[in-house]
Parts: sequence; C-alpha cells; structure tokens
Amino acid sequence: MPITAEQVSDLVESVVTGRGFDLEDVIVDSPSTRPEITIVVDRDGGGDLDVLADLSREISAVLDDTPTTADEEYTLEVTSPGIDRPLTAPRHWRRARGRKVAATVSTPDGGSPRQVTGRIGPVDDGHVRIVANDKGRLRTQDLDLATIVDAVVQVDFSRPGTAELELCGLDPDEIARRRSDS
Repeated sequence: MPITAEQVSDLVESVVTGRGFDLEDVIVDSPSTRPEITIVVDRDGGGDLDVLADLSREISAVLDDTPTTADEEYTLEVTSPGIDRPLTAPRHWRRARGRKVAATVSTPDGGSPRQVTGRIGPVDDGHVRIVANDKGRLRTQDLDLATIVDAVVQVDFSRPGTAELELCGLDPDEIARRRSDS
C-alpha cells in the first residue's frame, strides 16, 4: 500500500513541532519506482541548512522505525517554503515582514477585487499594514486579513530605504542587515 501525505504528517508532526517548526505541507509524489516525500517546514527566524539537515535525519529515523513505512524505499526532502508560497495564515505574513507582496483584496460591496502591492508591515489582530513606495512617497494601508483573496511574496530587486523598512516595523539591526544584503 503506497505511503500517503496524511500518514507522513501524522508520523513527523511531533518531531517538527518539537524542533520549533510549523509543519506547512507534506507532499508525496509517487513515481513508478519510489515515493518522493517533501516536507515543508517554517518557523520565526527561519532555519539554516544545518538545522534542516538535522531535522531531515530525525524525520528519516522516524519513518525508518515505523512499521508502516519501514520497508518503503523513498526519497526525502525537508525544505523551507519557497518564495512563491501563498500567504494564507497570519504567521506567514508575520514571517515575511519587510518583503514585497502582491495581494488581491475583496471589496466590501462585492465588486471586483483590487490589487495591492507593497511591503509587509506589522501584523496584529487580523490585520496587516502594507507599506507602498510610489516614487519615494511612502503611504500605508491596513488590510483585514479576512478580505485577502490571495497573496504571494514577490521577487524584489529594489533596495528599500530605511524609512520604508522602519514603517514595516523592522528593528535597526534587521534594517541594517537587509540594506547590506541588497
């Protein structure tokens, strides 16, 4: 019987959460020879490659020690979410603070949804502040997360200014790091 994403989720969730990560997704792709298991994890502050490698070894040990999966041959990948992952939960928005986002927002009157683009600012009480830079003129708008139809972090080649990142709620150390990485 082929291994399922639900089985893998049930087996590894406690290991993932025990290491301080959220289990974002489990994908089991079953090509003709061996399943490819992709486990997507995330946490505040992210996880470097060494931490993900350790987590991968722990997950592999759990899968190898469980009777339903012990005899299965599989390929395992433990990864963090890609840039194209939709922002669907408040924690996704919080973790992407300062990043550029494109969002589709429903309108109160039920009309056509509108597009909003800008940097993600503070997230609290079901709202997110979006910081837009229009040729050096900064403006903010607060959006109710419940009105956001879809949203994706954008690839961003611009170098945001200090004032823009301050409006996003980033601390001085994070601003300095992002300004030097740009």
